[in-house]
Amino acid sequence: MLQKITKWNEWIGSHMFLITFSALLAGFSIRVPDSPTVRFIVVALFGYMTFITSLTISIKSFVKILNQPWLPLWSLLLIHIASPIIAWAVGALFYADDPHTRLAYLIFASLPVGVTSVIWASITQGNVALSLVTVTLDTLIVPVFLPLYFKLIVGQTIEISYGKMMLELVSMITLPSLLGMALHDWTKGKIVGFAKGAGGLLSKIGFFVVIFINATLVAPQIVWNASMLKILLVTLLVVIAGYYLGYVGSFGIKGRPRDVQMAMIYNVGLRNLSFGLVLALTYFPMTVAIPITMGILYQQPIAAIIPHLLKNPQPDA
Repeated sequence: MLQKITKWNEWIGSHMFLITFSALLAGFSIRVPDSPTVRFIVVALFGYMTFITSLTISIKSFVKILNQPWLPLWSLLLIHIASPIIAWAVGALFYADDPHTRLAYLIFASLPVGVTSVIWASITQGNVALSLVTVTLDTLIVPVFLPLYFKLIVGQTIEISYGKMMLELVSMITLPSLLGMALHDWTKGKIVGFAKGAGGLLSKIGFFVVIFINATLVAPQIVWNASMLKILLVTLLVVIAGYYLGYVGSFGIKGRPRDVQMAMIYNVGLRNLSFGLVLALTYFPMTVAIPITMGILYQQPIAAIIPHLLKNPQPDA
């Protein structure tokens, strides 16, 4: 029975595009009202997925990345310097007379790293330790960096309450990661079997639920027309550019190990668009939120396609 569960987990891991597409389709078809309970479910599922992923990592491998700080710092440079410049340029090219849409793409590219980057790094046999360190460091610098960015570029000072966001990120990333790595070392790696079997299967079911919830919350904000079609196409370009920047950036790493390459692609390409949506709706006109909403539609499906484009070996976690 355990072998069957492991095979199911491996099969789902190698067909994540279908899982992602099915979750999006279900989210657009079924309405789930937003509520604190729904938000809590998302945070809890993220925490569980991070925990399962961390069961495959030793504390030693995590510390090894900390002793090579240029790896995560290079990713952060691409994320918070190069990526916003590219997004702003794309916005200026296609929306020269629409400052709100240009601003939307700047916000899009300035957001914190998406927590799902850790999950995708694990699914594609990427360097999960590098991904975890990058997300952790990003969590620390965003509260300082993001308001400064808006002040310099937009000319507007916004007061963002990062307390709740920090607490959620600690719940989704820091605590589950520490617990998972501690259990890995305590069991001398024996618990990896659980992560590749029943635990991994439940993690992927949780991943489906998270994408479904995001899709069902986003769907009511979409009105299909010619203007929306243009936003869809430009947003697709911005999302692809983010992933491609991570791919190109990996050439700056000596030896360019494949696991580092996959971690960088997802760290640079995936952003916390749920936070971006709240940010846009809270501090800016409604039109600023539309491209960010569209980005939610693209991030996960493209993330699922990338391993096939790079001919990644079949995932085993």
